[in-house]
Amino acid sequence: MPKAIQIAAYGGPEQMRLVDVEVGDPGPGQIRIRHQACGLNFIDVYQRTGLYANPLPLTMGMEAAGIVEAVGPGVAHLKPGDRAAYASNPPGSYSEVRVMPATTVVRLPDGIGFETGAAMMLKGLTAQYLLKKVRPVEGLQPGDHVLFHAAAGGVGLIACQWARALGLQLIATAGGEAKCKLALAHGAAHAIDYRRENFVERVREITGGRGVKVVYDSVGKDTWDGSLDCLRPFGLMASFGNASGAVPPFAPGLLAAKGSLYLTRQTLFTHIATREATQAMADELFEVVLSGQVKIRVEQRFPLAQAADAHRALEARSTTGSTVLLP
Repeated sequence: MPKAIQIAAYGGPEQMRLVDVEVGDPGPGQIRIRHQACGLNFIDVYQRTGLYANPLPLTMGMEAAGIVEAVGPGVAHLKPGDRAAYASNPPGSYSEVRVMPATTVVRLPDGIGFETGAAMMLKGLTAQYLLKKVRPVEGLQPGDHVLFHAAAGGVGLIACQWARALGLQLIATAGGEAKCKLALAHGAAHAIDYRRENFVERVREITGGRGVKVVYDSVGKDTWDGSLDCLRPFGLMASFGNASGAVPPFAPGLLAAKGSLYLTRQTLFTHIATREATQAMADELFEVVLSGQVKIRVEQRFPLAQAADAHRALEARSTTGSTVLLP
């Protein structure tokens, strides 16, 4: 029987178990896909801990790449034998084979390998909507400064490269000299080691005291107050994660006091709610990767059975770039 990683209770990585699963035929609007590589993302941690609740037992994982084995009635954009990749709800990508909705599954171009496909969909589509759709009221033009936290991670390294292609001056934060060098090598205009430097002071220094138009923040609690202080008037605080914990409640008047700021909390799955939107975003991502403007770094590989070890590494912030699980 096919194998999958499941949890029966919320908690730490020790809750993850490799189990046998039954996989049937796809129904209307579904496909069956055999995975060649599965992506690892921080949203997986949120689901494992119960911060993002799902029915239990839960097969984990949100992105993967593989080969379509069968399609159900009503699926016209895929056929058996197609190379495919996805970032998708519901979870279930930590598996050898699964049946899933076809809406957010797209054909993977021949020039992109399975590991790259599994490493790029959720992270790359996230970078796409952040840089292309989540924009301040005054817009973004070449030369504008933006601040991106955790810039040496999977989303961050893609964003560094894509921002450079768009002509933006991306200010990266990362933990440690090596990660800062990595962000710079991937297109960041500046890098701040938050372990040694006050990132608010450095941002003000870099921008001549003006601040940035946008802060892209997936860290959450630990960077929240400082991020608001990095914004210029009418700037946009774009929150898209809680790696350090959820942001505590605050009074909306704080946004007024700090310069009539805007705040948004985004999720990829709102942006890819339809097949047409998913395909359009994926086409942009594939184009920028195939052009060489964005390179996907797969830095860590774990067997699927060792998914718990991959989670421990991710939570310890000891990873860079992307991590894949190999069935």
